[in-house]
Amino acid sequence: STHFFNTFLGVLSLSVDERLTIANMTTEWGALAGVFPIDKVTEEWLRSREKKLKGEHARINAKSIDDLFSDLPVADEGAKYAKEMVLDLAKVEPHVSGPNHVKVMKSVSEIEKENVKVHKAYLVSCVNSRAEDIAQAADIVKDKTVAKGVEFYVAAASSEVQSETEAAGDWQTLLEAGAIPLPPGCGPCIGLGKGLLEDGEVGISATNRNFKGRMGSRNAEAYLASPAVVAASALKGFICMPEHMVSECTPDKEGEDAGKMIEKKEEIVEGAESGAMADLPSLVDGFSTKLDASIVFCDEDNINTDGIYAGKYTYQDGMTPEQMGEVAMDNYDPGFNQEYKNGDILVAGFNFGTGSSREQAATCLKEKGIPLVIAGSFSATYVRNAFNNGYLCLECPGFVQKMREMRLGDGKLTSRPEVNASIDFARWVLVAEISGEVFTFEIAPVGQAAQELVVSGGLEAWVKSQM
Repeated sequence: STHFFNTFLGVLSLSVDERLTIANMTTEWGALAGVFPIDKVTEEWLRSREKKLKGEHARINAKSIDDLFSDLPVADEGAKYAKEMVLDLAKVEPHVSGPNHVKVMKSVSEIEKENVKVHKAYLVSCVNSRAEDIAQAADIVKDKTVAKGVEFYVAAASSEVQSETEAAGDWQTLLEAGAIPLPPGCGPCIGLGKGLLEDGEVGISATNRNFKGRMGSRNAEAYLASPAVVAASALKGFICMPEHMVSECTPDKEGEDAGKMIEKKEEIVEGAESGAMADLPSLVDGFSTKLDASIVFCDEDNINTDGIYAGKYTYQDGMTPEQMGEVAMDNYDPGFNQEYKNGDILVAGFNFGTGSSREQAATCLKEKGIPLVIAGSFSATYVRNAFNNGYLCLECPGFVQKMREMRLGDGKLTSRPEVNASIDFARWVLVAEISGEVFTFEIAPVGQAAQELVVSGGLEAWVKSQM
């Protein structure tokens, strides 16, 4: 997980809504969760929430809040972390992510110079369409009109939020500016309903993910930004800074290194190649001892769950397992099936399976006949979903790096190099013959609990076997 600390009152300046947005995005860093300290801001929010609920709520009530603050959960004294990032919030200016990648970013002041025209703008989803987000957007569009040729879609995070913004007058302000209302809850963010991006269109959205094809056509471009930047861009027709923030967010040289990664001297968790292989887990009954297979190589980092199993299929309940297998990876690379042969091991880069938590991104590969995935590293969420569905994921960064050193990806999204991999699960090593040379790589061992899930075919089947 990612743990946020209150240093020099930085975290105290963030509302609970802002903290929720940041915590939501930690999955893109490969974490399972983002954890903020429980502080005065948290208490005020909980007390306010309790009053709104008007009555005894099972989880949020005066006693539960009192109990929480009488014994606050805190990090252990001397707790150690793999990395620390110090960020001076006073020197952070608005950024835009994209197109089509969460991790590709530019400052708004920089991209504004490019005059990137937008066709659709979105203030929707659970992440950035809460009451204070809508109020911020309403302040920007008040007494103004959405630019000609731009469709500005708004949807509250919930019906409760919509009622609150209607009472405050913010919802009506957005509609008077020309915004198009959508029902509360999920919609364009995951490719559902009205207002999806079409071929050749550019969209800017205050949602949490913008992977290719997620919000509509694969031939569209999607950017992510704050509610304020989205609203301003809808008014101007191109990605831009809100007028009132231009002077506030002028970048200065001191701010260029505002976010700095600091490596801890003590390494907490060694990688698979570190030699920390002294206590190898023994194999449970039924777990394979060896696997020999050819490989299909997807030489990309951060391959996301939308690429593995497109959102347009996720909510089609009638998809059969065979159909799921047929469309696996086609949003990542429509030419994947031309390279893949049944039984190939899928080898990919680092942080495989980032993005939305959807179990179909694991089960579709299983149904396709891919026995397992090898990657430099995985999103923690993806690994959890995979093992809970009885699907094996192996971390072997040395193998991935060697493949890249020898340029076996051939510059393609998907390739099928002449490499045969032999996995010895008893020793947790992978032996591969590459261009006539034989290499041996250590694999991060899989514990017995995870092995049992693979043998059982998933968590549900394992639980049934224990009853």
